[in-house]
This record gives sequence, structure tokens and C-alpha cells, in this order.
Amino acid sequence: MRSVIALLLATTLLLTGACDRRPQPDGQDEAGTVPEVAATGGGEVPARAGAADRSHKGEAAPDVQFEGPDGVATSLAAFRGKPVLVNLWATWCAPCIQEMPTLDALAGEGKLKVVAVSQDLEGRKAAAPFLAKHGWTKLAAYADPKLGLSTGLNANLPTTILYDAAGKELWRVQGAMEWTGAEARALLGEAGV
Repeated sequence: MRSVIALLLATTLLLTGACDRRPQPDGQDEAGTVPEVAATGGGEVPARAGAADRSHKGEAAPDVQFEGPDGVATSLAAFRGKPVLVNLWATWCAPCIQEMPTLDALAGEGKLKVVAVSQDLEGRKAAAPFLAKHGWTKLAAYADPKLGLSTGLNANLPTTILYDAAGKELWRVQGAMEWTGAEARALLGEAGV
């Protein structure tokens, strides 16, 4: 029964806009941005993929269990005490794969814990070989085959969320981003990284 529910949830995510497919809000220019929203940097929802969304700022990390790299259940509470960057991705998601090399490089710097959680229904059986095949050795194979994080956070793929040391959300980015670039560095600086 759980397999059927997970399959239905995955299908729903695909049909409702997973993997960075969102309808364009009214009032956008040809570049896909709403100048007033994009420029304010406040708590508004971003108009373009890769922009910081602060509308969930201060919300606690969800209390959802997922698979650790060793196969043992863990949760985001296990990472409290220092800032953590959580990335929701899947092996079949092109924008997810596009940003993975820079997430791996960021994880390798050791300044910030990067937790990339696969949303593949096969769990670590899909995530671990995929990471290894591409040579992304700094990211551990976390997996959420029950899709608890993506559904609990109402998140498309890829979504990356920065939590502070207390486990409170600072911002989230939906869509691929260059995680070693200047824009990402500025965002990560908000957590003192």
C-alpha cells in the first residue's frame, strides 16, 4: 500500500510542476521576472528560478525521517547546531543534475554541511550509484523514497533550503543555481558561511 501511495505522490509531483516547471505569474517581463519582487529581496516569493524565496523564513525544519547514507533513518534535527544547506533532487531531474557539480564542490569546501536528499522512489539504490557514476564524491547519498520532505515542504525539484543553526529556514531557492558563484556566496553569507 505504501508503494502505491509513494507512486501516486511522485506522479502528482510530476503532473503539478515538479522539476522546476512553474506557471509564470501575471506581470512578468520577457526575462520571467517581476522587477518589483525580484529587486526588493524581502519576504516575497521569487519570480524566477534560482531566486531566493524568504516567504518561509523562520519556519522550523520539518520533522520527517529519511534515509542516511548508511541506510539508517535520520531527520533534519540531526544537523542542528550549525547551518545546513538541504537540496532536494532526483536522478531524473535535469535541472537537479545541472547544479550537482557545484553542490559537490560546495560540500567539499567543508564550510557548510550540504545534505542532498534524493527524491527517487528507489531511495539510496538509485542515489548512491548515480553520485558515484558522476564522480560527485563530496555529497553523501541521502534519500527520501517516501517523498516526505518534498511533499512536506511543498517543493518542486530542485529546491535548496538554507537552515540556520537552530533549524529555522532562512531562504529557499527553487530551480538550479551555480552554488559556487557570487550570487550563491552572498546568500550563504546570510548564515555566516
